[in-house]
Amino acid sequence: MSNELVNLEGLSERDKERVSGMQELLGYVGTSGYVAAQERVAERLGLSVRSIQRLLQRWRADGVSGVIRKGRSDRGKSQLSESWRAYILETWREGNKDGRRLSRAQVYVRVRAHASEQGMESYPSHMSVYRMLGPEIEKARRKERVGSIGWRGNRLKIRTKGGIEIDVDHSNQVWQADHTQVDVLVVDQSGEVLGRPWLTLLVDSYSRCVMGIHLGMEVPSASVVCLGLRHGILPKRYSGAYGLVHRWGTYGVPSYMYTDNGKDFGSSHVEQVANELGIVLCHRRYPSEGGIVERPFGSLNSELFSSLPGYTSGSVEKRPKEAESEACLSLWQLERLVVRYIVDSYNRKVDARMGDQSRIVRWEGGCSGALAVLGERELDICLMRRESRTVYRRGYLQFANLVYRGDCLGGYGGEKVVIRYNPRDITTLLVYVEEDGKDVFVARAHAQDLETEQLSLAEAKAMSRRIRKQGRLVSNQSILSEVLSRDREVSRIHQEKQQGSKPANEQESPSIAKSIVEPGSNKDKEGRLPQAMQSQTQEQDSSELTAEQLLLEYASSSSSSSSSSPSSSESSLKETNDDDEGVIPYDQIPDVEVYPIDELRGGRIGRW
Repeated sequence: MSNELVNLEGLSERDKERVSGMQELLGYVGTSGYVAAQERVAERLGLSVRSIQRLLQRWRADGVSGVIRKGRSDRGKSQLSESWRAYILETWREGNKDGRRLSRAQVYVRVRAHASEQGMESYPSHMSVYRMLGPEIEKARRKERVGSIGWRGNRLKIRTKGGIEIDVDHSNQVWQADHTQVDVLVVDQSGEVLGRPWLTLLVDSYSRCVMGIHLGMEVPSASVVCLGLRHGILPKRYSGAYGLVHRWGTYGVPSYMYTDNGKDFGSSHVEQVANELGIVLCHRRYPSEGGIVERPFGSLNSELFSSLPGYTSGSVEKRPKEAESEACLSLWQLERLVVRYIVDSYNRKVDARMGDQSRIVRWEGGCSGALAVLGERELDICLMRRESRTVYRRGYLQFANLVYRGDCLGGYGGEKVVIRYNPRDITTLLVYVEEDGKDVFVARAHAQDLETEQLSLAEAKAMSRRIRKQGRLVSNQSILSEVLSRDREVSRIHQEKQQGSKPANEQESPSIAKSIVEPGSNKDKEGRLPQAMQSQTQEQDSSELTAEQLLLEYASSSSSSSSSSPSSSESSLKETNDDDEGVIPYDQIPDVEVYPIDELRGGRIGRW
């Protein structure tokens, strides 16, 4: 075959090289240079000497057809079954939602685990998985815009819609904020489903640390943005009920707040607050540049929300049928779980961009010098919801069908005051008076009979509607009855879970039975008031009116109620202002913080 003329036309370059190599090698057969020629041809073709010897044997037996590569009839077609194709694609797409990043290697690990669970001996190789995901990865890369938010070396650079370029090099320089609707149904104090709450997050761009949150039933708005910002700015303390292992040690005022172009972030109220706090508002150029703040949403959903009762998933079509029947978490219970996850898990984890530093460690290391701490009253005036109310005689207020009483308000009877409140807990109001165009803090007002309870605005409205349908008067006592009824039901459910098959009537402990309040009554089965109401009743003066009597009095009273001179309580007002408007020195944080006695008594530490 050494002298045979071979037509190389139509062959690939690789096959042409093989044919020419065999022709060259045949010229050295039987000579002393044959071994050297074998090594030379093998090196040129990228094969071993043994492979060259086998090629030469096939050349002698079959000619050109023995050395050229045979093409497969199904070349370019996937050999994976439809079930495996569907599983691989679904795993990849689910793992890359909401800012999460699942690599193709991680998909292959899940393929092996799935095959093991199903008892399959054969499953797709890693190269088959990689080839199949190639088009998906390329499609995702094409969607990423050139020049989007990214890193230059070890430094993050942000470009805003207004043309500002920010080199992020320290903590509290740029905070990012966004909202999402939590995929968990929550219930009110009476067990009725309220719906899915909204979660607002503020994340530090430098450390990826979650700085503040707001969880509530209100749709995203300027006031919700401001409440979340207020939580992020203030030092955070939580009572033992949260079960935290670590502190949520972040606080401070950012230099920039980087958000999307939603109306809530661009409202005049948010702009006014930002101007007063010295924060520059800036917006993303493209929606895809919100990955830093969207990452925690994905982690919360996959690691926390998906394991809770009442989980709905992100799709209405995929919503479990039992979601509403299983829903049992109140807004406060969900908030405690979210706080615990952020403080003890998310902020303590190492971010992929940080190397071996956890998010909280990087935030602490990125703080330059002492951080300014604003007083709570300054932030109250800027951030909390604001409404006007009239003070009734003896220092009473009415809001959300509830009666409130505050110290030092007796001297403002008949006058208009400004109230500010957190919609997540309306059992306490902050009362102000307008002086020279400014709001001056006067006192706190507490909902009568509910001082030790927790009640959101959404829950209060739902309870009021339910009480009206029953033909009863909406009052503090009827609301308290609803709250205690819900607490009793929650205790019963917990006992059923602990005691298993015992009848429900045997599970109720004496302490719970004593707190059962009949509808429309303040007394339990033994004719006694609940413990919280007993202590409040003992403290109240016998001359004070009950909440129901006050409601009836308000209905018939005119706006010309008698009022006392405000000067009669000047000393007590001054004393209250001195306690509430103090700024916490930096050297006392995080080890020491002073709380007003009524917040300690009401157990509301860390929620305002």
